[in-house]
Amino acid sequence: RSPEATPPVLSSAAALLEELFEHLHGSVFFVGEAEMTSPGNQFTHAVLVTGASGGIGRAISLAFAAAGWSVGIHYHRNKASAEETLAQVVIAGGTGAIYEADVRETHAVQLMIEASCRRVPAPSVFVCNAGIGGGHLLLRQREEDWAEVLATNLTGTFHCLRAMAPPLLAHGGGSIVVIGSHAGFHGSSGQAAYAASKAGLIGLVRTATQEWGAGNVRVNLLLPGWQKTGLTTGIMPVDDSWNDHALGRPPSREEVAKTVFHLAQLNDVSGQVWNCDSRTL
Repeated sequence: RSPEATPPVLSSAAALLEELFEHLHGSVFFVGEAEMTSPGNQFTHAVLVTGASGGIGRAISLAFAAAGWSVGIHYHRNKASAEETLAQVVIAGGTGAIYEADVRETHAVQLMIEASCRRVPAPSVFVCNAGIGGGHLLLRQREEDWAEVLATNLTGTFHCLRAMAPPLLAHGGGSIVVIGSHAGFHGSSGQAAYAASKAGLIGLVRTATQEWGAGNVRVNLLLPGWQKTGLTTGIMPVDDSWNDHALGRPPSREEVAKTVFHLAQLNDVSGQVWNCDSRTL
């Protein structure tokens, strides 16, 4: 985004966030928010969203912020975008912190979760949204690219789930929403690694559901449908190519984010797959 396109209120908020930026040890970074909220504002609910520096993750963060939640915003490489997400969270009525971690590294993920749980309130909801794409036909798929996609999307989610569950179990339960993909059910030409990584999430989520259900930890998989993000550049269908969608269109990003927010608060739903578009699974 060019500086000319940035609203003045967002620029000032981002500048203030930069002044407030503090470094924790390791690969986790924290931004304090006290000066960004009104003195009488009391936040009683918190969520941590991975991959929240833009796209679907930012929209999910804003959905929670609009309801008055404290939002943990995870990123890996794009700190400026994460700070912009936090600025928008504050403007939307929330508060929060940003955390840097490579989800491929189990230690980095553990540090992030521990840091988020030291805050008050600690997260009762986690959203596993971090992921990368890939665009290669199966016979042209390089092993190193395959490994990177699987390490981020599948193993990275495994690292997150393994770190997120213990604090939830210790506090009587909570909710984890994992962002999957329609490609994980039906495959997608040129997306072998991505489809395989998202297919793996189905078994991972359903196993976690069975193992943690007695501790009141709900784990659900949500399919956001086609969204215009960095992952879909060059592969997203054009406006007249939605014949496989009963409604002839993809879901809006805002509706997907609201669905995540709603799903995260359901007390009696776990191990389910929520499809946000009008395609048949």
